[in-house]
Amino acid sequence: MSGSIYGNLFRISTWGESHGKGIGVVVDGCPAGLELCEEDIQLFLDRRKPGQSKFSTPRKEADAVEILSGVFEGKTTGTPISMIVFNKTQRSGDYSEIANYYRPGHADLTYDTKYGFRDYRGGGRSSGRETIGRVAAGAIASKILSQLGVSVLAYTKSIGDCEITSFDKGEIMNNPLYMPDANAAKKASDYLEECIANHNSSGGKIECIVSHLPAGVGEPAFEKLNANLAKAVTSIGAVKAFEIGDGIDVAKATGLTNNDQYEYDETGKVVKLTNHSGGILGGISDGSDILIRASIKPTPSILATQSTINKDGENIDVNIKGRHDPVIVPRAVVVVESMVAITILDMLFMSITSNMDSVKKFFN
Repeated sequence: MSGSIYGNLFRISTWGESHGKGIGVVVDGCPAGLELCEEDIQLFLDRRKPGQSKFSTPRKEADAVEILSGVFEGKTTGTPISMIVFNKTQRSGDYSEIANYYRPGHADLTYDTKYGFRDYRGGGRSSGRETIGRVAAGAIASKILSQLGVSVLAYTKSIGDCEITSFDKGEIMNNPLYMPDANAAKKASDYLEECIANHNSSGGKIECIVSHLPAGVGEPAFEKLNANLAKAVTSIGAVKAFEIGDGIDVAKATGLTNNDQYEYDETGKVVKLTNHSGGILGGISDGSDILIRASIKPTPSILATQSTINKDGENIDVNIKGRHDPVIVPRAVVVVESMVAITILDMLFMSITSNMDSVKKFFN
C-alpha cells in the first residue's frame, strides 16, 4: 500500500491500524533546535482522543504519545522524529461478523476490491485512528509556525443545520463540540441527542483560519497553496468537500461582488477591502487571512437497520455494532487544523528559495 507519505520539505509518514499494536508517524524535515517534548504533542492528541463526551465513541484510550527518536535533551536534532501511540482497549470481537459483509458508507468494499484482503477490525488503515499520526505531526508544525508568528485555528462551524451566528474564540474550548458560539453549541447538542435517540448520526462543517502568513507562499501550477491545502484536507477520511474563501458561493457571484479590491492604508501598505479569495490568489498567499472550510460526512456506523451485501452474494440487513461517534466533526477539528499547519509549514519552507533576495538573506 502506497500513499502514506505527505509533504515535500516537511514530510510525514503515518503508519498503523485501528486495532493493531499502535499508531504512529515519522516526521522528516523538522529543523534542529526546536524545543519539543511529549507534552507538546499530547496537548493536540487530547483534543481528538475518544471518550471525552457523550457525542464521541465510548472507546477509552489515553492516546499517550511516546517520542522514539529525533529529540535529545529537550530539543529536536534535525533527524527524523518517530512517535507512537499504543492501542490499549481494542475490542476486535465487535467486528468479527463484518468480515463477511460490507458496511454502508465505509471503505470495506473498495479495500477488498483493490487489495483482495482487508483488516476489518475497525477499518484498519481507513479508521479515524489513522489521524493520530497526522495530529502528532501537526503539533510539531504548529509549534514551528507559532515561533514564526503564524497561527492556525480550527473550530466547528456547523453540525447539521445548527450553524454559528457569532464568534467567541474563548468559547471554542468550553464546549465538547468546539463551537465558538455557545447558543449554537446548545442547539447542536439538542439535535445530536435526537440523532442518538433515532439511532442516527450527523455531519457538519469545520472552518479553519490561518493568520499572519506572509504573502508569497505557494508555487504556480501544480504546487499551488490552495491545491495542496485541498489535498491535505480532503485526504482526511470523513471530508467530502473543501472550500476556500467564499467557496461554492462564487458560482452565484459576479466579478464586481467577488473581486477583492485594493487600496493603500495610511502607512502606504497594500490592503484588500474584502477577502472573498480566502487569502490566496494564483495559488500564492496574499498576506491576508486564509479561510478554509471542510464538510464532514455523518458517521457511517449507526445502529439503525441498513441494507448491504455479503461475500456469499446475498442481500442482507445489518445493524452495526461496536463503539462509534454519533458525530465525527468535533474530534476532526484538530485533524483539519493539523493538516493545514503541516501544509502551510511545508509550503513556507519551499518558498525560501523563491527568489535571489531570499536565498542571499539565508546564506548571509
